[in-house]
Amino acid sequence: MDDKIVIRGAREHNLKNLDLELPRKKLVVFTGVSGSGKSSLAFDTIYAEGQRRYVESLSSYARQFLGQMEKPKVDYMGGLSPAISIEQKSTSKNPRSTVGTITEIYDYMRVLWARAGTQHCHKCGKPVGAQSTEQIIKRILDYPEGTKILLLAPMIRDRKGEYKDLFEEMRKDGFVRARVDGQVYELDQLLPEEGKKKAEISLDKKLKHSIEVVVDRLAIREGIESRLADSVETTLEMGDGLLIIQVVDGDEILMSQRSACVDCGISFDELAPQNFSFNSPKGMCPTCDGLGRRLEFDPTRIVRDPSKSVKQGAIGPIRSVFEQGQKSGWSRRLRSQLRDVAEVGGFSLDTPFGKLTAAQQKLLLEGPAPRDRKGLTWRGAMPMLKKWFDNTSSEGMRTWLMDQYMTTVPCPACSGGRLCPESAAVRIGGRSIVDASQFSMEQALQFFEALYGESNDKKRKNSNGSISNGHVARKLADLPEPLSKREMEIAGEVLKEIRGRLQFLLDVGLYYLTLDRAAPSLSGGEAQRIRLASQIGCGLVGVLYILDEPSIGLHQR
Repeated sequence: MDDKIVIRGAREHNLKNLDLELPRKKLVVFTGVSGSGKSSLAFDTIYAEGQRRYVESLSSYARQFLGQMEKPKVDYMGGLSPAISIEQKSTSKNPRSTVGTITEIYDYMRVLWARAGTQHCHKCGKPVGAQSTEQIIKRILDYPEGTKILLLAPMIRDRKGEYKDLFEEMRKDGFVRARVDGQVYELDQLLPEEGKKKAEISLDKKLKHSIEVVVDRLAIREGIESRLADSVETTLEMGDGLLIIQVVDGDEILMSQRSACVDCGISFDELAPQNFSFNSPKGMCPTCDGLGRRLEFDPTRIVRDPSKSVKQGAIGPIRSVFEQGQKSGWSRRLRSQLRDVAEVGGFSLDTPFGKLTAAQQKLLLEGPAPRDRKGLTWRGAMPMLKKWFDNTSSEGMRTWLMDQYMTTVPCPACSGGRLCPESAAVRIGGRSIVDASQFSMEQALQFFEALYGESNDKKRKNSNGSISNGHVARKLADLPEPLSKREMEIAGEVLKEIRGRLQFLLDVGLYYLTLDRAAPSLSGGEAQRIRLASQIGCGLVGVLYILDEPSIGLHQR
């Protein structure tokens, strides 16, 4: 019995009182024509009973969080193990999901870069270091004389709560003001008066708040050096090494004793895994919100037939303005604007668009530069479309504009990397987390093994440097030096997890995928292999795996 799965009297769906014995720890294939009962036996009987029995073995508290399957119609089943099903289905359609996130490799990479990465300045590229108190004071004294500033010590950053005790503690320490969510208040406004239960300004405990204590308010002038030094030291002590310089009616600068670029005057927060998450406000690119791509108006879709002239309708959104019978005020204005811009640009509206010079085409599509307008009211086809897109309240209009004239392009700010500049400037072995995500699986494994200190020349099954199904791995150029002993104490276990998961993906033939590959772009076969690799990587033994058509979408090789 221990070496068999025994089924007696299976009657689920179209099964006809089936008796069957299956060998354990073997690969068993159910094959047959559509409707012959393969899925009814594999999923609705064997998997359902194995899963049901496992869930029943848990406590009643744990069972309430798990969906329990109905008992299949079967007289007897024996020799079952806990069952896991891997169904044939497409991967997530969420544009934020990548190969790295669905395999959880990227989660480990975020921890690695946060713990062992070196922050570089995203403007000058130099490694950044801590700022001394003297450097911070000098930075403040560099403001023009008369500049009014606030010195703020960060106390709470994006955390929920009312913080009445914190405000009370500030008042006991002799402070008078605090900035809450960007607004400066008297502490008396944030605390209830004696005999009253409610303060003038109350914080919603369900919302996240940022709170800074106002340590000093001063104007830059001669003779304030001593006072400024005392205030800076107090602020850094209160803010745990952080200080915010808020110019009244101006910008603010975060200064840090931990990490800052002296040349550019930029301070950096302490690194955390959230800084490398493109789904977190701390890490995502502010231009594309962490998607890596954005919709832009495409000149090739605006002008679909360059052999036509402007009068013949070459420019899609205004192709009808020169048609006979167009007498609306809008059409008359556009005709006048186009004639003016053609005169300034030195071309005819009867000339095919494709025969115009690049500068003339740009004049029609993007409009004249502000300094060259000289009374022209034409602003360009693309700015006009953008204005329509931004100002319309109709979702139908917005969808039509996207379908007709827009295309998805890499984000110009992050070049498709999804992260903000500060996070993309953190490096390990000379590479950012964006760089490592763009490696193929085999190159990524070489990179992380080099960090771990292992040779990349040894032969491994289906791995770099070896031949797998006729594929010879490409060696990554400029391999990094191994991490130091101290860094390995911090990152050794994380590197081990990353290397193991990458190896499993190589074992199922996905050597060519990159970790930043968008999940919706994966084929069915690639998604199936990733699911298989994820299960293999768990390291469980004695588990009953039920695979639904595992070869669909996979290459015959």
